[in-house]
Amino acid sequence: MTQRPTWLLPVSAAGLLLLSAAPASAHHLMELFHQQQPTPLAGLLSGLGHPLLGPDHLLFLLALALVGLQRSSRWMLGLLAVGLLGTLLGLLTPQLPAAELLVALTLVVEGLVVIGRLPAPLLVPCFALHGYVLSAAVVGWDTGSVGAYLVGLLLSQGALLLLSLGLLRRTAAALAPTTRTLLAGGLMGIGAAFGWSLLVP
Repeated sequence: MTQRPTWLLPVSAAGLLLLSAAPASAHHLMELFHQQQPTPLAGLLSGLGHPLLGPDHLLFLLALALVGLQRSSRWMLGLLAVGLLGTLLGLLTPQLPAAELLVALTLVVEGLVVIGRLPAPLLVPCFALHGYVLSAAVVGWDTGSVGAYLVGLLLSQGALLLLSLGLLRRTAAALAPTTRTLLAGGLMGIGAAFGWSLLVP
């Protein structure tokens, strides 16, 4: 009982911030710096920052900890590898129709997995789809800059997953089923809101 507000306050604040933001698009740190020419350094910085700039991707990453509490670190490493393969696929075959809408809907899928209504393996293609969309920022870049971008993505996403898993595992015992259901409901609501914003600009 005493630890529940600790969970609900930051989650509620994060949810409000995410609801006020637009879904992720092909933005990265080069745009913030007004830099036009890709370089390995720009690629690395963009890869490190890109997961933080897309609220739907950031939320998807952090909420994975709710599913990964009872899983080994190999599960996380497998997801990172799948995400990287998705990014490589996006570089080879860009412009998948409705990719951003599908990414928004992955939050709904993730929420249903959290409450046990869908199997956890469905998150594997969802993570690959997130990786696919993240490739849009560097389509047409030279090989060195793209490689640096992929390294940055791997480091950033890995750090976010480790951080969220570490924080959740410390207080997992206090996470009541009703709280988990509320978190999943918020996740699905945010995903639906992102999807609606893409359908009705």
